[in-house]
Formats: sequence, structure tokens, C-alpha cells
Amino acid sequence: MLKVANSVISASRITGVLPVANGGTNASTASITSFNNITGFTASGTTGTTSTNLVFATTPTLVGDVTLSTGNLVIGTAGKGIDFSATTSGSGTMTSELLADYEEGTWTPTLGGTATYLAQTGRYTKVGRLVYIQGTLYINAIGTGSTAQISGLPFTAVDSHPMSIQLGGSAQAFSAVYGYINSTNVNITYNAALATSNQTTANVFTALTYIDFSGCYSV
Repeated sequence: MLKVANSVISASRITGVLPVANGGTNASTASITSFNNITGFTASGTTGTTSTNLVFATTPTLVGDVTLSTGNLVIGTAGKGIDFSATTSGSGTMTSELLADYEEGTWTPTLGGTATYLAQTGRYTKVGRLVYIQGTLYINAIGTGSTAQISGLPFTAVDSHPMSIQLGGSAQAFSAVYGYINSTNVNITYNAALATSNQTTANVFTALTYIDFSGCYSV
């Protein structure tokens, strides 16, 4: 068994050569010889100093499952990740099978200007190129803030996406209300009456307007 960065990997399930950077300090001649005696592995490093690391070169192939007993699997280079190219692709035109990003956090939705709020929160989760957002605004005073656009999305959308809206206390009466993600903004539109199909953006928000919204978009 090899113990690497607090993880245990069975040497019998590895082919090729295992790359390990910063694998330890003060390596001895005996420890390097021990690794060299494992079939398919070659260790290199200077022995006997506190800065010494055992370093293995090139790319390994792991057969079977690998369990990290503690710690995380850390992607050390931006744009790298988990490659799913061995899986069967769908009937569309596949452009990538690399999962290269995951992130979650908070963002601050805003109307800009001098608007003030009784509640102002946002959360997001990003998986690959897909971003899911949630947001809440409860407006105290509109001031010079936008009356129809929420700004501050955590990532820039590549195209327009509809989203789910719950709106109360609007400055307008409406039969339907819509939200669309565009760039780093959420644009709110509404139909004023059931017989009207045209959407307008005029004066949706005012003092004490409350809005919950959520949706997904691509980056």
C-alpha cells in the first residue's frame, strides 16, 4: 500500500508511474530504494535534507476504486478537472466532457442608485458552466434605484434565460410577471392585463416591493 497525502492507494491497482509532489521531507536512501522496488515505479530525489521530497514522474493509470481516507482531491491547475470522455455521449453535438469547476457562495442583488433594503440576500452554486442562483429583495426605499432591473449576478450569462419569480407589493397591477437573466442582470417584465400579450418593464419596483427569484443560466 502507498500512503500519499493522507490517502492510501493499493500499489497492485496502479499501472504506469505515480506522480507525487511534496511527498515528504528528509527522504532517506532506504526510502527511495523501497519505492524503487515497487514494480513500475521509479523515485528520484536528494537524500538526507529537510527540503527533500520523493517525486515520481509521468502519468499513472489506476485500476479499481481509489479512496481518500482524509483530505480532499485538489485540482492544482485551472481548467483541469474530471474527464468523462469514456462515457457514451448524447445524440446532440458534444462540445466538452470535462467537469472543470465547482463553486458555491453568496452574492448581493441590487437595484443600484440610492435604493435601500429591508432584506437583500443571494446565493449561488456553479457546476461546470451551469450557475444556479437564488435571491431576495425587500425594498425599503427605491430612491434612484432601477424599477425593473436587478444587478450583481456572480457570473456573466452567455445568453438570455427565463427564471422563476414571486413578486408582491409591485408598483403596478399585472396579470403575469416574468424574469429574464441577461449578462449580469435580471430584467423584470409584466403583462398589465389578461387581454394584453405585450410585456413592459416600466415601474415594477417601489417602496415595500418584495421579490423572491431563482433560476439557472450558462456561462
